[in-house]
Formats: sequence, structure tokens, C-alpha cells
Amino acid sequence: MKLSERVRPISWLKSHAAEIVRDFEEDSSPLIVTQNGEAKIVVMDIRTYEEQLETMAFLKLINMGKKDISEGKFQSVDDFFSDMEKEG
Repeated sequence: MKLSERVRPISWLKSHAAEIVRDFEEDSSPLIVTQNGEAKIVVMDIRTYEEQLETMAFLKLINMGKKDISEGKFQSVDDFFSDMEKEG
């Protein structure tokens, strides 16, 4: 479903809360809630929210790694395994 089809005014949200929760079992697409014609909040099911948090955390780690590489903060594979052998 298109995101544009999941836009509802806050008055609709108030009167259809139970229906919204039920609908998330079949369609986990986020719901955009407007107030005075302006998008104000996004409502989504908890699984989708948790997946997004995990994705953002993973992307943050990738970004941190890319930054370290660009700053020369890394060691060669041979040095890494050599250090591991010394510790183990």
C-alpha cells in the first residue's frame, strides 16, 4: 500500500483506535496522522519500529567503521589475527 493512502486526520485516529491496532496485524505500513492538514505523527506497529531501530543501529556502526577507515584507524588482517593469537 502506498504511504499516501495511509494518511488520516487526528479526529479519525481518535474514533478508530481499536480498528487501527487490528489493521496493523494485516498491514504494518505506518499511518501518517495530520492535524489541521499538516502531518504531525507517524503510528506504526511495534515490530516495524523495533526493526527500524535495529537497522539504524547497524547503519550507525557501518558509518563509524567507514569513518575509522578514512581516518586510518584500522589494522591489517594479519596484525589482527596475530594479536588474537597472542591473547588466546
